[in-house]
Amino acid sequence: MKLKARIARELRFFGGLRRTLGWVKPIAPDSKTLICDDLEASVDKHRDRQAISFEGKTLTYGEMDAVANRYAHWAKEQGITRGQTVALFMPNRAEYLPIWYGLTKVGVATALINNNLTGAALAHCLNISGAHHCLVDGETCEAFEAVKDQLNKTMYQWTLGPVTGDRRDLVTALKSCSSLRPDRISARDDIRAKDTALWIFTSGTTGLPKAARMTHMRVQLYMRGFAGSTGANETDRIYQVLPMYHATGGLCAMGAGLLTGGSIVLRKKFSTTHFWEDVHTQNCTMFVYIGELCRYLVNAPEAPFERDHKLRLAFGNGLRADVWEDMVKRFNIPQVLEFYGATEGNVSMFNFDGHTGAIGRIPKWLKKRFNARLVQFDIDKEEPVRGPNGLCIECGPDQVGECLGKIDPNDPRANYTGYADKAATEKKILRDVFEKGDAWFRTGDLMRQDAEGYFYFVDRIGDTFRWKGENVSTGEVADRLSDFAGVLEANVYGVAVPGQDGRAGMAALTVDDAFDLEAFHAHVESSLPTYAQPLFIRMQRQIETTGTFKYRKVDLVSDGFDPAKVKDPLYFRNPVKKAWTKMTKATFDKINEGGFRL
Repeated sequence: MKLKARIARELRFFGGLRRTLGWVKPIAPDSKTLICDDLEASVDKHRDRQAISFEGKTLTYGEMDAVANRYAHWAKEQGITRGQTVALFMPNRAEYLPIWYGLTKVGVATALINNNLTGAALAHCLNISGAHHCLVDGETCEAFEAVKDQLNKTMYQWTLGPVTGDRRDLVTALKSCSSLRPDRISARDDIRAKDTALWIFTSGTTGLPKAARMTHMRVQLYMRGFAGSTGANETDRIYQVLPMYHATGGLCAMGAGLLTGGSIVLRKKFSTTHFWEDVHTQNCTMFVYIGELCRYLVNAPEAPFERDHKLRLAFGNGLRADVWEDMVKRFNIPQVLEFYGATEGNVSMFNFDGHTGAIGRIPKWLKKRFNARLVQFDIDKEEPVRGPNGLCIECGPDQVGECLGKIDPNDPRANYTGYADKAATEKKILRDVFEKGDAWFRTGDLMRQDAEGYFYFVDRIGDTFRWKGENVSTGEVADRLSDFAGVLEANVYGVAVPGQDGRAGMAALTVDDAFDLEAFHAHVESSLPTYAQPLFIRMQRQIETTGTFKYRKVDLVSDGFDPAKVKDPLYFRNPVKKAWTKMTKATFDKINEGGFRL
């Protein structure tokens, strides 16, 4: 890289870092300034400006605060005391943030329950939330009713909408509540930033969700951090279609808009059909994404307004390099801000310079100021490699390893608050990493860092598998498969084959009419090393994802390539015929009996 370009890059990086640190530096564990204080300060400054627009209705900052105040007084009237939790089980709606914002004003935490959950998973989340009250609406009340008998204790159901049976009328109850702010001193003067504000649940891609404890300072890190990193101001309008129960949409996007005097254009859920029309007609200047959202946009047919907009920035995480380039070029997006972070984790980084494919950057000259490190990792044992001294071994440039974050209880950016489950909390801590007695948070993510300091996501631990003595990254294989014309989505995983060491590659695909199975066989052979070429493919009409667009693999791995379990079309990369052949019971039995040389 030429000197001039290098200097420009460092200036962009430093500028983004300076803005972000300027917002988050004042955060401290023992501070009396809570996230509700941050929001109240923004309300006082921007009271008459638009705050949240949703389905034709707009709340000004003052109106948003009034809604929040009613929920604060409602909690007090119900005898819900400081330190207790209320469950919020609703889809995106204008009141969503004001509800939990209001509850924090009186020291009450909110458990943000995934509104897509039903049955055992829903009951599990409600039980571990510890809440005695659950707020629902017309869309979620039936799901709650269906699991009442599975709850460990009585939980009162308050409905924001039509009321039947033993449901409590939240609309009527709120009408009698004051819209004035509760007295700060009596309501929360003894609460500190290290106390719990929210419970946010993991996606549950590999099992039941876990409840991550979000302190006020952790929520502040998300909301203030993105107010700074995006460079948002009061002229910005942020298009927000991600679920509010998740940190990216519910905290990062909302903080960028509402702590800066900007406005949020909120939609109930993502729609490729309405995306560009909304962005155009609502004069949006930013949108927030999860990587697969961008893939859906790129795979969609050309739409009116997809280049006719006022966007200046797209920000989010999980954007793969191939989609990144296509999205920027096709939709004329001036800047992409990719970031890395986990709801419950203590590692965060930003790609301020827009370097395609990188999830963040830590230059050598700033390494000591960041808590993130990559350590060598044993794929077979699924644990970090330790040297003769019993300590971990740091990765060199471009060497793949697990990303760890050093835990420092006194540093808000390096603090780790864990889960409601203490055993799950301890499981994520790795000790004696670089010196005896230290403690590091395990992200569970495999990454590599190049000589310039850029980090690249490789795979989730457990997704990477070994075959023919080699490590196979499901993410990298999925990228190559997605390069083929006609492949819309590729979800790659490893499956056990009797008599074989390791796991064989398998891919669940969604395809369009342009997909050619014979040509796909040639593409797989030419674009991937032998050990990384999937042996099996499963054609799906729709790939199952979580509410935050993360691929679910646990059921796919369980089904394997057994045609008796899988109703979708299955194909085997037959080494004899050198082609994809339909999986039949006879073929399945022959594979299991060792009849093919795989």
